[in-house]
Amino acid sequence: MPYITINHKEVEFENGMTVMQACELVGIEIPRFCYHDKLSIAGNCRMCLVEMEKSPKPIASCAMPAAEGMKILTNTKNVENARKGVMEFLLINHPLDCPICDQGGECDLQDQALHYGFDKSRYEENKRAVKNKHLGPLVSTIMTRCIHCTRCVRFSTEVAGVDDLGLLGRGESAEITTYLEKTIKSELSGNVIDLCPVGALTSKPYAFKARPWELNKTESIDVFDAMGSSIRIDTLGKKTLRVLPRMNEEINEEWISDKSRFAIDGLSKQRIDTPYLLKDGKLVIAEWDEVLVNITQEISKRGKENTLALSGKFTDIETLFSAKYFLQSLGSNYFDCRYDNVQFIENQRASYLFNSSIQEIDNADAILLIGTNPRWEACVLNARIRKAYINNDCKIGLIGKKLDLTYKYVHLSDSIEHINDLLNNNSPFSEVLKNSKKSLIIIGNSAINYRDGKEVLNVCSEIAKKYNVANNNFNGFNILQQDISKVGAIDIGFYNQDFAQNFDQNIKNHINKFNPVVFLLSGDEINHSILEGAFIVYLGHHGDDLAQLADIVLPSPAYTEKSSTYMNMEGRVLQTTRCYHPLGVSKEEWKIFRALSNNFSQKLKFNNLSELRNEISNLFPVFKEINNLPSSSKLEFGSSTKIEDRVLEYNIKNFYMTDVISRASITMANCSREILNKVA
Repeated sequence: MPYITINHKEVEFENGMTVMQACELVGIEIPRFCYHDKLSIAGNCRMCLVEMEKSPKPIASCAMPAAEGMKILTNTKNVENARKGVMEFLLINHPLDCPICDQGGECDLQDQALHYGFDKSRYEENKRAVKNKHLGPLVSTIMTRCIHCTRCVRFSTEVAGVDDLGLLGRGESAEITTYLEKTIKSELSGNVIDLCPVGALTSKPYAFKARPWELNKTESIDVFDAMGSSIRIDTLGKKTLRVLPRMNEEINEEWISDKSRFAIDGLSKQRIDTPYLLKDGKLVIAEWDEVLVNITQEISKRGKENTLALSGKFTDIETLFSAKYFLQSLGSNYFDCRYDNVQFIENQRASYLFNSSIQEIDNADAILLIGTNPRWEACVLNARIRKAYINNDCKIGLIGKKLDLTYKYVHLSDSIEHINDLLNNNSPFSEVLKNSKKSLIIIGNSAINYRDGKEVLNVCSEIAKKYNVANNNFNGFNILQQDISKVGAIDIGFYNQDFAQNFDQNIKNHINKFNPVVFLLSGDEINHSILEGAFIVYLGHHGDDLAQLADIVLPSPAYTEKSSTYMNMEGRVLQTTRCYHPLGVSKEEWKIFRALSNNFSQKLKFNNLSELRNEISNLFPVFKEINNLPSSSKLEFGSSTKIEDRVLEYNIKNFYMTDVISRASITMANCSREILNKVA
């Protein structure tokens, strides 16, 4: 490996590194505004100047490739004066907004002005003012503060894949703008707020709510899709004010979706914080003891062995486990997580996991998308696919209706029937898969939420084997789940094969036959009509449609109010962290089932969260390790069944309103109206 001399010390570096990256190898901090690890190099702020031997003037270390034998100095008087000069120019037009700026206290310009700037200004001319731009309901602009680092422009173009932002004008007239004063139409737009090193781009919903030093900061995970992105939740009292991404190269890099970031205002709207009981056609406030007695009586009256539990999008492992074993203690095996009718193959873990891992997308040179809209189902994952498209010239094929996915792809067919052609080598994408070195198949829920879902999985498995997508060393056969709860629910067996293939009809038949007690575990996406005749006990944190149909409503905490275990689409076990105590008299779901079990002959064995988690990990060892990627499951299923013609319909119609929290969010309603032109 080559060597470079930095401050008279020899440093070994890798080919392709810049001088700035070589300096960071030995812990030397180089100030910068425009440079960012995940974006292309612009070299336009000049804050990262260093001295190089034989160079008549300081060089921009972010843009200079490191080379064998280079001699670099970062701490000379000349470098110090150069940085002070750059800082002075940057501050020439920057307004003194720090007391009212939302970036105050966590601002790169503040920090670097303190270390590298002067304590007074020599500039006597009038300062320039720039008109603020409208970027939509999420990002607020104060463009007079802008220092033209172009991070937001490069992120929008390179990562988000939308060309809505750019730099117009030259010299003093240069400004960042949206060209035609239009809203940024990207599901990742909020990330420009984190990227902005000054206060030019800030969060519109968070504006003037708090200062960073007032907030409690809790590291947690995102539950709005099945990726389980690493996030930080900033709270003040019992209010969630901000959600920010945490660096996690294996899952979300350092990006999160706009829904993860901005739907949090829904956490304080339409909340259920006390039990309710249906009396004389109206839900009235009740005590916990009263509702538990009522549930016990109804279970006994309607048949313990017929009791049913259905889970939803946010149901954690603790809830699923306690519900399953409570029902089994009653003699019932009627529970399921497949409200969307998505099929999988029993005892075949590879049939419902994202087997290749999310990070492996970066290395793919061919990707086949089947019945999935990754831009809405997992938009951070979609950004990785775009990265593979840009960096690897990755060839992408889509079976499903045409979409704007932010990258070019070959549209193969609207119908799932096209997988027959792929299997028989009659598809235009067959040659691409045949010639690729590392290819992936990504199957969406829309492809397998029909009665032939298992056959689709079997045929896709055969395709994966035929084209070497899956082999002994690597499994590129992937299911893109939409809910953070789904994989964990299947892993602990929270399903009943009696309800397979046609979930709605089979559940309806069961309810018509027995009129049982039905526990809805935040199951707000379930078809209302199938529940007619049942005694509905709703456990959840928002008063959505199904809560209004319930006979008993039991308040439970949201994901910010409890420590919960989830399993993401890769099969990686993740845990949220409680940010504040639950609202009102809400109780965690496992406590409710533990209390209910006291009224029957068989009590559940756990008395606290630690004992519950021990029970779970003893019965299901996969939950013993947190945040570890499981070893890839092999494809041990597959058949060449002919798939019938069926046009694929994507099951997400509105990205901004897919769950109880986002439907309660005013910010998401504004996004739906302004970005998608849909009335919430």
